[in-house]
Amino acid sequence: MKICAVICEYNPFHNGHRYQLSEIRRLSGCDKILCVMSGNFTQRGEPAVFNKYVRARHAVACGADAVIELPTAFAVSPAELFARGAVHILSSIPAVEKLAFGCESGTKESFLAAAKATLTEDKQFKTALKENMKDGTSYIRARNEALLSMNADVDESLLSSPNNLLGTEYCRALLLKGKPIEPLPIQRVGGGYADTALFKDFSSATALRAALEQDGGIARNGGVTRKTQKALKRNMPEFVYREHLSYRPLPYEKATLCALLRASADEIAACPDCSEGLENRLVAMTRSNPDYDDMLKKVVSKRYTLSRLKRILMQNFLGIRLKDVRNYAETPLYCKTLAVKKTEAEEILAELSKGGFPAIVRKSDYSLLKKDAVPCFETDLRANELYAALSGNYANPYETLFV
Repeated sequence: MKICAVICEYNPFHNGHRYQLSEIRRLSGCDKILCVMSGNFTQRGEPAVFNKYVRARHAVACGADAVIELPTAFAVSPAELFARGAVHILSSIPAVEKLAFGCESGTKESFLAAAKATLTEDKQFKTALKENMKDGTSYIRARNEALLSMNADVDESLLSSPNNLLGTEYCRALLLKGKPIEPLPIQRVGGGYADTALFKDFSSATALRAALEQDGGIARNGGVTRKTQKALKRNMPEFVYREHLSYRPLPYEKATLCALLRASADEIAACPDCSEGLENRLVAMTRSNPDYDDMLKKVVSKRYTLSRLKRILMQNFLGIRLKDVRNYAETPLYCKTLAVKKTEAEEILAELSKGGFPAIVRKSDYSLLKKDAVPCFETDLRANELYAALSGNYANPYETLFV
């Protein structure tokens, strides 16, 4: 069996995702498509619109053969660790031959060239990096500017636009891992990654979430307004659209501020995205601005992006620590199945079990975890419980859906 993997969030699943899955089927030459999907919390520092099982079911119903969970510790970490964690899981599955990802531009060769350049950190690079960060530029942006100044053959667009940046990090993780998994870039259609404008039929997940969450998007009785209904219907498969009519925002913001005020400075400082005493500023601003959005507006800057700040709040809320995430990226973990195509289940599960990481399909499989993998899995369990408390809907964290 040949498997093409795709790393995703599907928050929410939309026409662009369905198009990507069909392109993977057409272009990869592989027999099966395996999704590695973030669970109930995402890399933007926000809870998912719907729980992981709902989104995994959408993916299998629309073209994927199986969905496994990206452990929470990686799912809410910055791009480098997000990519490293996903590639770490995929590298354990012998049948995975390709890794597909959406991009704004670029070829397999250009992505690998850019990724290779990021692995070179000599004295000249370190000097340029330090100079670039003097004006408050974020590390990732300063790193990329230093690389571009030293590597004329690197495509600048691969180190700037959102999907291209993540694609470069996937290739970087593949090179570091040394596994023969081939990158498969697939150009996006419709709205860009961070585009908030609604298109006729290929809007971004960002725009669709905004349509759900904006002041006019949710009626007083909690239902979705007609205007938002029309936008969702044009941009989602029919059955996915119908489920989103029941969308309710989660009371997440207050909960995460309470967690921030409860935590010690050392606990916050240990989060993957926290550095340079940022924990003290976050706590101080929360005490004087006890509103989630207002507080973030006071702290956001050229160096501290909104996504990074939201991730710190989420990492603290979930108890994610940088030293643990780095350790997990080097530890034999697991493949936690969320959904599998019923007609392909026996064959797919057999392939997942051939790797060095156990497939967790049911509760009894928990006993297969190695000692060092248990804390990572327990973080997933905690995230599941917190999401259930916020949403009021419990989902069995050991379950696998056969669609």
